[in-house]
Amino acid sequence: MSTTTERDRLPRQDRSPKQDRSRATRRRLLEAAVACLAEHGWAGSTVAAVAERAGVSRGAAQHHFPTREDLFTAAVEYVAEERSTALRALFPQGAAGDRRAVVTALVDLYTGPLFRAALHLWVAAGDEEQLRPRVTELEARVGRESHRVAVDLLGADETRPGVRETVQGLLDMARGLGLANLLTDDTARRERVVAQWAALLDQALG
Repeated sequence: MSTTTERDRLPRQDRSPKQDRSRATRRRLLEAAVACLAEHGWAGSTVAAVAERAGVSRGAAQHHFPTREDLFTAAVEYVAEERSTALRALFPQGAAGDRRAVVTALVDLYTGPLFRAALHLWVAAGDEEQLRPRVTELEARVGRESHRVAVDLLGADETRPGVRETVQGLLDMARGLGLANLLTDDTARRERVVAQWAALLDQALG
């Protein structure tokens, strides 16, 4: 029967703090990457720029993300997941009784830095062969999750004809408002559109 020595125990004692530091570094890099992409676009966003913004060395950044494509696709996915979690937390019991609040929250997702960063990534994917399949896959995953969140919060029954298309139409509309907001402050028009969509959803979803 073997015994555990003090030397055997030390690595396990150190493991958790090291893992915590590694996770914290990774999170800083991901958040910095989205901010950098939103502000400077694909051309102005490099691994070195993100590492500097995150306060870590370029070597540390490349340890976590060997390529530029790894870093920025992971960053957009990470922040999208964080936003989905936060959105669900706003309505822990769902919000079928206040659909305007849900529509407003969904539209907000498409008018902030995450959407701007994702848009730069999509545009870059049109020209970057090595980036295109990764962004296409990422957009499909994020799109499916956004749809699930919307269905859950709206209390939508997708077994009813037309309901799935109505929810997808809402998300397409929110994306369009996000695009309109890139160049000018579209707040006033956006509020009127949100109110109309909330009324339409009440009629369509019951």
